[in-house]
Amino acid sequence: MIAPSKPKLTQAKIDATDARIKAITPPVVRGWSADLRADALSRLRAMGLPGPRDEYWKFTKPQSLVQPEAPKAAVFDAGEAQIFDGVDRVKIVFVDGVFDPEESDALAPNGVTIERLSQANSDIHWAKALYGKLETAGQDPVPRPLAALNTWAATDGLLIRVSGQTEKAVSIVYHHRDEASDVMMHHVIKLDDGAELTLLENGPAAARFNKVMEVEVGKGAKFHHVRAQGRDHERRAVTHIFARLKAEALFKSFTMTANGVLTRNECIIEMLGDDAVAHVAGACMGDGDFLHDDTVFVTHDALNCESRQVFKKVLRNGAKGVFQGKILVKAGAQKTDGYQLSQALLLDGDSEFLAKPELEIYADDVACSHGSTTGAIDEDALFYLRARGVSEAEATNLLTLAFLAQALEEIEDEALRDVLLERLSAWLDRRID
Repeated sequence: MIAPSKPKLTQAKIDATDARIKAITPPVVRGWSADLRADALSRLRAMGLPGPRDEYWKFTKPQSLVQPEAPKAAVFDAGEAQIFDGVDRVKIVFVDGVFDPEESDALAPNGVTIERLSQANSDIHWAKALYGKLETAGQDPVPRPLAALNTWAATDGLLIRVSGQTEKAVSIVYHHRDEASDVMMHHVIKLDDGAELTLLENGPAAARFNKVMEVEVGKGAKFHHVRAQGRDHERRAVTHIFARLKAEALFKSFTMTANGVLTRNECIIEMLGDDAVAHVAGACMGDGDFLHDDTVFVTHDALNCESRQVFKKVLRNGAKGVFQGKILVKAGAQKTDGYQLSQALLLDGDSEFLAKPELEIYADDVACSHGSTTGAIDEDALFYLRARGVSEAEATNLLTLAFLAQALEEIEDEALRDVLLERLSAWLDRRID
């Protein structure tokens, strides 16, 4: 395989990158992260921030994510912070990127070490081996400059190390109270061999939000991630998950999204140990001035590994959905099982779904497939429900919920699945207004 040549940066891209960098006041750091952040800044300058001519951004205009000043977003409180209140969890709250100790639980659950990135300065810290390292690996073969920007300038985040099976889920809650907030957060998570963790995330976070999560899943360890991106109509967010899986590791990530002006969720997974499993799924509903982009890149580099990508989008009133999913099977990664499914339900003729599924395979004993469909509500099913006295609005909601259900099945915890299913049903009842 011949690596594609890197295009020379245009002066416009250099100027745009410099303007964004100059608009940021980076945190004052010392200790182990200083050199890693400096390296990230160097890599960012070499890549340049994304523009509409970049291949991986051709469906999604990145302007509002890269301009020097963040667009304002009115504070919108729809009660999404309470979505996981019924779950046994350790709650950690950030308000516009600032840790809120009054609203947070003690950072000392059994089997888990939790520290704040801004306060971990020891030169022998375990996170030194991971911070920015998985992000750097995830830059090849596709540049992800907004992730490098985050590694350089993130003001805070969590460093989570799990040594056994945790009694409670770790729940990160993001609040947005400043209409001009521009937040970058960086989480590093390490699961030792045989460990298990459920991580929950929810809340609007900021007017503009850039988040990176680096996750190393040890041999036989299990990582469950469930995220709810709420009904903040003016949210602009880009998130990145960089995951590395060792032998027999399990990684599962599910994201539920409703509304927002622009949301791009990237997930980059390296399967480096035999018999590893990685599932990435999402369900989203958008209305009007809405763009939702799921971009996934899974690399199989070991024997007998399984990956699944399942994404469902419901769009109306001109909303736009994007799916870019790639499975790369390296030479020697025999017995790979790779699967992609991306589907959109368009509730009117003005909405749009753009899909780019990719398979790149260099092994001969694999089972890889992808499927993508776009369509409207099944008129026969709608007629069947209407004939039995169900109103058109209720019938549409029922069929929409049934369409999204396959993605929710990827959530292993039945109680969490029920929580999100209930919230989806409530959102549909409100007609995603």
